[in-house]
Amino acid sequence: MSNNPLGLRGIEFTEFASPNTDFMHDVFTAFGFSKLKRHADKDITYYNQNDIHFLLNNEREGFSAAFTKSHGPAICSMGWRVDDAEAAQAEAVKRGARAADPADTDLPYPAIYGIGDSLIYLIDTFGDKGNIYERDFVALDDANIVPDLGFIEIDHLTNNVYKGTMDTWAKFYKEVFGFEEVRYFDIKGQKTALLSYALRSPDGSFCIPINEGKDDNNNQIDEYLNDYNGPGVQHIAFRSDDLLSSLDKLNRDVIDTLDIHDNYYEEVFDRVPNVTEDPARIKDHQVLVDGDEKGYLLQIFTKNLFGPIFIELIQRKENLGFGEGNFQALFESIERDQERRGVI
Repeated sequence: MSNNPLGLRGIEFTEFASPNTDFMHDVFTAFGFSKLKRHADKDITYYNQNDIHFLLNNEREGFSAAFTKSHGPAICSMGWRVDDAEAAQAEAVKRGARAADPADTDLPYPAIYGIGDSLIYLIDTFGDKGNIYERDFVALDDANIVPDLGFIEIDHLTNNVYKGTMDTWAKFYKEVFGFEEVRYFDIKGQKTALLSYALRSPDGSFCIPINEGKDDNNNQIDEYLNDYNGPGVQHIAFRSDDLLSSLDKLNRDVIDTLDIHDNYYEEVFDRVPNVTEDPARIKDHQVLVDGDEKGYLLQIFTKNLFGPIFIELIQRKENLGFGEGNFQALFESIERDQERRGVI
């Protein structure tokens, strides 16, 4: 039986804040998220695609406004589903978390402080009990409904932290929520290196990898920490059941993805021979492939979209990994992007 002390049941929402919400809107709609509702009392807009729920906070005062002043475009909070929000907050505090004062939050849900003093709201209105978007939001007269691109849920979200603090944050997720370690990686590029520690939520619905840099050569983790002005969410992964079809519909005028060397495709289908998708389409879209005898995954990464934050798009076929076989190709692709921008 999994250790799930807070009754965690998955991700309810991700909240973004930015000095430029028009650009955020353009990115969300390019990914197939429809702009549907507005908070009844706050300048917070609700976007949705299947079971991915985004809030875009445009308040000029309050928690998210202060957060984005410090970090620029940011993921300022998340909402996590729990069985009982008040009880979960009390248990989290008992286990070492810091409760957020309701006077300091923008939304009326119990919350604790998470990575980089972002907020984790605890939400117990979901499923058979309805949802917060019906209860606390109102329909927009100027709703912007766009075609669904097939992104179903958030598969994982990755944290970047300062050197020497990865274990501290892993301990936070383990001891407060009951996350379990599933992977540990030591990745070396041509010029830089990082450590990554992946944790799975106790209900099994999503993962949190945690990265820290391993050297002092302005690696991609340190670049993020400098740009973001602290630790936080580096990227979110959207899951699709048909990634190539999702990519066929993606607006590349708004969203740019990392380039992959052609020689990657010379050997990948030998390394992962059971792929059923068309190899030519995979290469055309610059999709990465990884797997084993049991199954495989397809994944692709955007360039930085919101400050240093980017998006991963992933499809899983009987594979729960993170594309370990792609880490070298991905790491070197990010290094090439850093070199183009004069960072390393």
